[in-house]
Amino acid sequence: MIPCSSESLNMTTALEEVRRRRTFAIISHPDAGKTTLTEKLLLFSGAIQIAGSVKARKASRHATSDWMEIEKQRGISVASSVMQMLYREHVINLLDTPGHKDFSEDTYRVLTAVDSALMVIDAANGVEAQTRRLIEVCRQRDTPIITFVNKMDREVRDPLDILDEVERELGMPCVPMTWPVGQGKSFGGIVNLRTQAMTVFESGSERLPQDFETVPLSDQAKLSERFGMEWASAMDSMELATGASPAFDREAFLAGKQTPVFFGSGVNNFGVMEVLDALVDLAPSPQPRQSSLQVNKQLVEKTIQPEDPGFAGVVFKVQANMDANHRDRIAFVRVASGKYLPGMKLKVQRSSKELRPTSVVTFLSQRREAVDEAFAGDIIGFTTHGGVQLGDTITDGANLQFTGLPFFAPELFMTVVLKNPLRTKQLQTGLEQLGEEGAIQVFKPEMGGAMLLGAVGQLQFEVVQHRLKAEYDCDVRLENSQFTGARWITADTPAELNTFVNAYPQRMALDAAHTLAYLCTSPYDVRLAQERFPKIHFHPLREHAGLALGSAG
Repeated sequence: MIPCSSESLNMTTALEEVRRRRTFAIISHPDAGKTTLTEKLLLFSGAIQIAGSVKARKASRHATSDWMEIEKQRGISVASSVMQMLYREHVINLLDTPGHKDFSEDTYRVLTAVDSALMVIDAANGVEAQTRRLIEVCRQRDTPIITFVNKMDREVRDPLDILDEVERELGMPCVPMTWPVGQGKSFGGIVNLRTQAMTVFESGSERLPQDFETVPLSDQAKLSERFGMEWASAMDSMELATGASPAFDREAFLAGKQTPVFFGSGVNNFGVMEVLDALVDLAPSPQPRQSSLQVNKQLVEKTIQPEDPGFAGVVFKVQANMDANHRDRIAFVRVASGKYLPGMKLKVQRSSKELRPTSVVTFLSQRREAVDEAFAGDIIGFTTHGGVQLGDTITDGANLQFTGLPFFAPELFMTVVLKNPLRTKQLQTGLEQLGEEGAIQVFKPEMGGAMLLGAVGQLQFEVVQHRLKAEYDCDVRLENSQFTGARWITADTPAELNTFVNAYPQRMALDAAHTLAYLCTSPYDVRLAQERFPKIHFHPLREHAGLALGSAG
């Protein structure tokens, strides 16, 4: 037997651990049943003992993934949450995203941290507006998508119609993995094409997957007699669907070129186990990630492999005050390579400062556990008191920077007016932390005056107003602003940038990352400024660390 070096043994262990990981996000339009499905995946993996209903707003039980007070009041998810579970010897990192369009930025950033997505579709409504936006982000990154058509126990659209619409919207073929027999009151169950058996539907959220009756497809006579016309109709449509669909090709799925489709009813625990099994069997393990490396003052592209020995991760989310008693801030880090161990020396690449977290945790929503070790694909939380921003790269030494974390120019602006001027310091702390967190974009006008809040949607303002009062004891009034847009600016030389800044001093503001932005009062402002200053570049999108010339020292 050839002896193994400890280094090669460590590489083998790291590779095995990486292959056990699955990191995915659940995406959908609001009310498609995404948070309920998240609960059921946690329940069936054994991560939680009892599922909370997001509808039971007045009850003491709420969805595990909805921890913020305003989420419990409204019964919606307004912040993405992270949950880790163990199923079939695999470590599954699940990211539940806000469905509401006003929080799409948070969702976009979460999608940069995952290797696949589970798209939930309401069988009555098909592909809805917010789902389209999220599909677009997945397509840009070639993220593999598993599709779950939910609410089959209600009066819904024909499954063939839904498949046709999903194919059109995704721009890729669907491959049915399960097929419904009936719908609404006559919903009989699903045919599992992978196991060649029919699972019989019975309503009731207390049922576990093993409690459902299963009949093999070879027992055609029994199924036909039991389900009658619904069975015959389902077999005809299933034959049409499978005949028109390609065979499942895992390579095509991993390249974002086809999507496996499952049917079920999340609220009744039905058809969910099949999805959980598909995540283990079909979804990819952690993938390589692109980074840029500084070599002789030149940026060089480098692919970071998940099994590479050096620890590297990227901050895709920062959340303030998850524990109101400790006023903590958690940086959610997607591990891209190497292995995390407690006590490691870590560095924030942007600032070159050492990172000294007070604790490092894994998550089950707001429940946390100390990390003993973490590998590529895992999501870990560094509890800090500042010094970490969205998009920061954290390593154990290598001087590299991950790219691609997007910030979108806000479309709505409000001015913050503090009701009690004695709370100014608390307001500054609150806005700084919420801005760094990405809950809202905060702009500080260069000429002084009230702070500006920029948002993609109106609900963001309401959430921030609520959180300022609840978490920072700041009662604020939000007033309409003259500004209607913003563009981050860069120039070919510092002198050109200074000339522009001096020409528009009232329009200049710094965002939470100290990046310079030009504030607009109408759509024509940018065009006119561009004509006057052709060497100034106006950016509707900012990637972390991407606009060096526009940064303030």
